[in-house]
Amino acid sequence: MGDATSSSESLLFLTDEQLRQGIEAMYFAYRGFTADPDRILATMAYGRAHHRAIHFIKRAPGTTVTNLLAILGVTKQSLNRVLRTLIEDGLVESRVGTTDRRERNLYLTEAGEALENRLSDAQRARMRSAYRDAGPEAVAGFRRVLEAMMDGELQRQYLSLRETGQ
Repeated sequence: MGDATSSSESLLFLTDEQLRQGIEAMYFAYRGFTADPDRILATMAYGRAHHRAIHFIKRAPGTTVTNLLAILGVTKQSLNRVLRTLIEDGLVESRVGTTDRRERNLYLTEAGEALENRLSDAQRARMRSAYRDAGPEAVAGFRRVLEAMMDGELQRQYLSLRETGQ
C-alpha cells in the first residue's frame, strides 16, 4: 500500500524534464499510431482527415454532417471537401434526412467499410500489442491520462461516444 501512495504522490511533482519526455513520447507514439493507416491512405491520395471521417461515420452510421463537424472540430468547408471526395470515390453515401430533409445522413458503403476495416485493423494490432506489453494497470492509467488531457467539451463528447457505444 505504501508503494502505491508514494508512487502516486511522486506523480504530483513531475519535473519539467519528465513532462518534456512525456510530450515527446506522445508525439512519437502518435507517429507510430498513424504510420500504418497513413501508408494505406497515401496509396489512395487520402490523408488523416479522410481517415477520421471514415472512422466516425463507421462508429455512428447515419450520423449527420453537423454531428461529424462537432466531433471532428473542423470547418464546414474542410469537411465538405473530404466528404465530396469520399462520396465521389464510392466510400461514403449521403442520404437526405428522414426527419429533416435539410440534413444529410452519412453511411459507409461496402467499399468504405472495407477501407475502414483495413485502417482500424492496423491500429488495433498496434494498440493490442502495446496494451499487452504494458499490462492492465498501465492501460487503465493511460486512459485516465488521456481523458484528463481533454478539455471539458471534448471529454463530454468522448464520454458520450463511449456510453452510447458509438
